[in-house]
Amino acid sequence: METLVFLFSFTALGVLYAMNTIPLFQEPYVILEVGVAVLVVVFLFYYLITRGNPPKDVLFFVFAEFSFTCVIDLTSALEYDGIISGFMEFYQKTGEPYLGTAYAIMMCYWDGIAHFIMYLVMISRITDRRAYRTLGLFWAGSLCANMSVFISGIVAGKYGSEIRPAFWLNFLFLLIPVWGAITLFTKPKDRPLIGGYNAQQAQCMKLIWRPLDLILVLLLLASMAFTILRGLVALDSPLEACSIYLRHYEPYLKDPVGYPRVMMLHLFFYGLPLLGAFVYGLLKPGCTWMSDWTLFFAGAVIQCQWAHIGASLHPRTTAPFRIPDDVFWTVLLANLLYCSHSHPGGLAGIQ
Repeated sequence: METLVFLFSFTALGVLYAMNTIPLFQEPYVILEVGVAVLVVVFLFYYLITRGNPPKDVLFFVFAEFSFTCVIDLTSALEYDGIISGFMEFYQKTGEPYLGTAYAIMMCYWDGIAHFIMYLVMISRITDRRAYRTLGLFWAGSLCANMSVFISGIVAGKYGSEIRPAFWLNFLFLLIPVWGAITLFTKPKDRPLIGGYNAQQAQCMKLIWRPLDLILVLLLLASMAFTILRGLVALDSPLEACSIYLRHYEPYLKDPVGYPRVMMLHLFFYGLPLLGAFVYGLLKPGCTWMSDWTLFFAGAVIQCQWAHIGASLHPRTTAPFRIPDDVFWTVLLANLLYCSHSHPGGLAGIQ
């Protein structure tokens, strides 16, 4: 089934090519209508071909539908970067012009490659009656962060006055992963926890005797400090440390497109409490919720950092907002480290 989904998804190229060559399909409201119609047709296609052996999980249809849109996003990113042409010119003008920003291009690459692979793997697992909850939570966190930052950034940034009808389709791609996350959180775990008693006994020891957990706590505290600093920068704090960081390290945080500021505020108001909860989870035994939430949060942070780092280096970001050459490796390393230890649940202490 995953092979069929993979191949059928590329029919999106035919739809884009037809819309790009027929002027009738290039009016703003017609683009919205065609978009809705295509999504309905794709759903009906998968519903009809699976009637004889319907999938046991309704999320199959979500993953199959979104695989189709992944090809559209990848095509958009490739065309904006000048690698291909002839598919998306109409959409750049009358559809969603903000897709040409560096952040949106990197976001589309993530959706067109990373999410596409996740969908195919999860479809394969559903078809084979195997568990996919772990990957599903990572996907849900990734897409929720993706779309919440994207939609908020459009409204709050310089493209807030250029919203076209096609904009409203984005809410579907925000609400569906929220529903998917709730569904996955309520599913039983893929496998029972192994060695839970031993881990709980180990956690009853003082933190100083648990070096791995101690290191994780220190890394999480560093992440919290970094989150606070960049959140205050996004809030226009007059603190000298914020001014220095903005001027000399990450001027991209003030790019008028709005996405970097919105992302930092998301991490400040939502990510920071989660990081604090993870510190608590490492200090106290029996926090069975932690492994699920760290998977969800890891998906969110990795997606955000991919788009943030990529956009701050992309040529479509004007030179004054890119990482300064003299601190390039420092800023890049800080962002990569922030991304890398966003998933403490994968290590031994929380089980």
